[in-house]
Amino acid sequence: MRLMLKFTIPVEKGNQAEKDGTLGPAIDALVKQVNAEAAYFALENGKRMGIVIFEETDQARMPSINEPLFAALNASIEIQPVLTSADLQRAL
Repeated sequence: MRLMLKFTIPVEKGNQAEKDGTLGPAIDALVKQVNAEAAYFALENGKRMGIVIFEETDQARMPSINEPLFAALNASIEIQPVLTSADLQRAL
């Protein structure tokens, strides 16, 4: 199943992680761990935000994907299934 993981990082924790050099490696580890199909980064409500699209068949892996972001960046995380336009056309 294709999933979209959206994370936001509190400003103070993001600034601290950027200064101590842990921000980039934490995000890079996520992208590599899930073998991301796409990854986008922006600001949302003044906070660092990322959206990572990936395929996952084993929902038991979700804690191993989420926990490093919680621990390293105090991230808020939302995960939901998403469709490509081809998937949507097949469903309709």
